Amino acid sequence: MKIKKIAVLTSGGDSPGMNTALRAVVRTCAYSKIECVGVSRGFQGLINNELKILNTRSVRGIINRGGTMLYSARSKEFRLKEGRVMAYENLKKNKIDALVIIGGDGSFTGGMIFQNEFNFPVVGIPGTIDNDLYGTTHTLGYDTALNTVMEAIDKIRDTAISHDRLFFVEVMGRDAGHIALNSGIAIGAQEILIPEQNIGIDQLVVSLKKSKKAGKTSSIVVVAEGDKTGSNVFELAKSVEKKFPDYEIKVSVLGHMQRGGSPSCFDRVLGTRMGVKAVESLINGDFSKMVGVKEGKITLTPLQSAIKGKSKIDSELLRVSEIMNT
Repeated sequence: MKIKKIAVLTSGGDSPGMNTALRAVVRTCAYSKIECVGVSRGFQGLINNELKILNTRSVRGIINRGGTMLYSARSKEFRLKEGRVMAYENLKKNKIDALVIIGGDGSFTGGMIFQNEFNFPVVGIPGTIDNDLYGTTHTLGYDTALNTVMEAIDKIRDTAISHDRLFFVEVMGRDAGHIALNSGIAIGAQEILIPEQNIGIDQLVVSLKKSKKAGKTSSIVVVAEGDKTGSNVFELAKSVEKKFPDYEIKVSVLGHMQRGGSPSCFDRVLGTRMGVKAVESLINGDFSKMVGVKEGKITLTPLQSAIKGKSKIDSELLRVSEIMNT
């Protein structure tokens, strides 16, 4: 089948670089003489027929913008067969031949179900700061989020040192500890707590006692939101406070600030390369794939593998972290 018209949408949580990837999809379509249509508000926009033609002028000046100019939403209707039928009918009514989805595992799951039901070509671009998809060493927005977290914790450290405080800093990572591990090493955290490695409250206390005995008057503990050392970061801080009554303990939850901001150089280049590959993959008839990057090269991974596979935490980084905490 010759691809003449491609739709593109952003879905799920936003991440820096989504606009960059969108720009690349639109410009690659223009280069390849293919019409491009933007879908507002993700899968819900497909159901509501919120489609608009995009050209090179439409995406001018967005390469450095965070968020997504197409907006993003989670759609309960799309989870139902009736909603997906409406989405398919709108695509066919607008004579669209293929779909590029920029999002995470939930978005890709919806895209894969849609493709299987209607035999409609789909390609995914991994836009999520968590870096938790199999088939790519970096998801779009991950590098920017790391730098945002690092800069925020550097500022928190200034306060920690000035007031002899112990800070627990919670970062995003419900199922994966990539942000916590890498940012923790970068800022010299006393301990890094991640879902993949539950060190337990006792070991954490031993580590903090060791640093206090060595004369350390302030510390930073970076906690991934999915870590199970405590029921949550506030309860964890309370448990540690009982062991260190003379320590002033504070909690800082960085929250959604990690999703925002202008994408880094790395993410701008990555988003551009991924956008080009997504369109070229559809042109070549290579569907149901996620675009990724491995060893610096752009690759394609089956959507099913990307969704069901788990990104692995870097064991070498865990070893480096342990050495640095000595």
